[in-house]
Amino acid sequence: MGFGGGKPKKVEPFIPPPVIEDPAIEEAKRRERERLRKKRGRGASILTGPQGVLGPANVGLKTLLGE
Repeated sequence: MGFGGGKPKKVEPFIPPPVIEDPAIEEAKRRERERLRKKRGRGASILTGPQGVLGPANVGLKTLLGE
């Protein structure tokens, strides 16, 4: 009576890719990160328009588990 199984599959060891430490590449990555950060700017932190919140205020009572 066998219960399947058999021999375990051989797993090949992980070989990490070679690391290239080129200053020009690192500088380009840094400039790209900086460009994307500046692109987001303050717009991501401003949640309302110049008129403020135009909808009704959410002043409902606290409920248990979203009831």
